[in-house]
Amino acid sequence: MKQTLAEIVSIGDEILYGQTLDTNSHWISGALDQIGIKVIRKTTVPDIETEILTGLKEAESRADVILITGGLGPTKDDLTKPLLARYFGVDLMMNEDALNDIEQLFTKANRKMTELNRMQAELPANCDKITNQLGTAPGMWFNERGKIFVSMPGVPYEMKRMMTDFIIPRLQEELVNYYVVHQMIMTIGIPESSLAEKISVWEEGLPKHIKLAYLPTKNTVKLRLTATGPEKAKLEHDIREEVMKLTPLIQKYIFGYDEGNIELFIGKMLKEANKTIACAESCTGGFLSHLITSIPGSSAYFKGAVIAYSNEVKHEILNVETQTLEKYGAVSEEVVLQMAKNVREKLNADIGLSISGVAGPDGGTEEKPVGLIWFGYSDKEKTIAKKYNFSKDRILNIEFGARKALDLLRINLSEK
Repeated sequence: MKQTLAEIVSIGDEILYGQTLDTNSHWISGALDQIGIKVIRKTTVPDIETEILTGLKEAESRADVILITGGLGPTKDDLTKPLLARYFGVDLMMNEDALNDIEQLFTKANRKMTELNRMQAELPANCDKITNQLGTAPGMWFNERGKIFVSMPGVPYEMKRMMTDFIIPRLQEELVNYYVVHQMIMTIGIPESSLAEKISVWEEGLPKHIKLAYLPTKNTVKLRLTATGPEKAKLEHDIREEVMKLTPLIQKYIFGYDEGNIELFIGKMLKEANKTIACAESCTGGFLSHLITSIPGSSAYFKGAVIAYSNEVKHEILNVETQTLEKYGAVSEEVVLQMAKNVREKLNADIGLSISGVAGPDGGTEEKPVGLIWFGYSDKEKTIAKKYNFSKDRILNIEFGARKALDLLRINLSEK
C-alpha cells in the first residue's frame, strides 16, 4: 500500500524577502502527518506568473496532494486564482454560494462590499468551493489528472479553519488509510555521536517499517521513532516493543518519552517527589530560574532564587565565606557547594542548585577558561559539585549551563 505524498506550495514575495515567516507550512505538515500523509517538499514561489505555474507543474510531478497557500486576496498582485484557472484550462465563473458567503460576511460586519470583493467569488469552473468562515477569499478543491490540488488563503487563522473543518476530513475520506506513528525519546547529558554509538546494534536491528531520527538541540538529543503502514494498532505495538529494547541501553540519559523540554519534565519530577527547589545563580544571571518558572504551576515547587553575580552578593546574601572566595575564587567547587547549601537553607527549600562560571567572552584564564562552569547540588542528605567545560560563546554558555544544572537535578531526583 502506497503512502500518500504531499507538497506544500507557498506563494508570496513577502516570504522570500524575509518579511513574513511561513508558519503555514509548519502547521500544515504537522496536520498532514497526523493523518498519515507524508510531506515530501515545501516550495516557496514569488508573485510571478511563470514561477507559480512552474511551481505547480513540478509539485504535480512529485506529489499526490498539492496544498497551496497565498495569493487569494482582492488586489492585482494576488495571482493564484486566475493562474489555477489557466493551469487547468478553464474559465473563472461567478460562484453564487461563494458570493452569498461574502455578502453575509460584509452584512454581519456592517461594511460595504466593493466590486473587488465581489470578484473574489469568481472561481475556476472545475473546482469545489471551500467556505471561508473567517475571511472573504474562498478556498478551492480540485480533482485533476489523478491529483488533488487545494488552494487556501495565506492568512494563518483562515487557512487553519479550512484545514480543520473541511480539508483534513475530505482527505481522510478520499484517500487510502495509511498511518504514521511517532514516538519521541528525550535524552540529555550525552552527545549525539556517543548516543549513536551506544545504540548502534539496536538501531541496525530495527524493522524496515520503523525509522530512527536523531534531533539534537541545546543539551538534548531527541530520538524520534517513526513507524509507517496500513495497521495503526500494529505500528503502535511495534514502536512500544522497540522502546522497551532501547530504554535499558540509555536509561540514565532519558528524561521523557514525549515532546517537551527538560524544564517541563523536571517540574513533573519535583511535583511527584513533593520537593521544592531554590537557586543561586552567578554566570547564568537568572536564566535557570527563568526556565524553571516558564512552566505553568511552577510555584508549587520553586521557592525562589538569588542572582549572586558579584562576590559581594555571594558573601552578604548567600553567606559564602570571604576566605573561600579569596582562596579559591568565585568559579570553584568550594564556592558552589556553599552557594547550593546556603540558598537551600535560606529559602527553606528541599533542594538547592547553584551555578558559577566564566560565561565569556572575556574573563577567562589558563586555569579557568571561558566556558568553565561549576554546578552545586544540595539536599538534606548530601551536597555535591560538578564542573563542565562548554564553549567560547557567552549565550550558549548561559543556556547550556542552565540546562546542565537541570540535568544534575534530574540525575539526583532519579536516584531517589
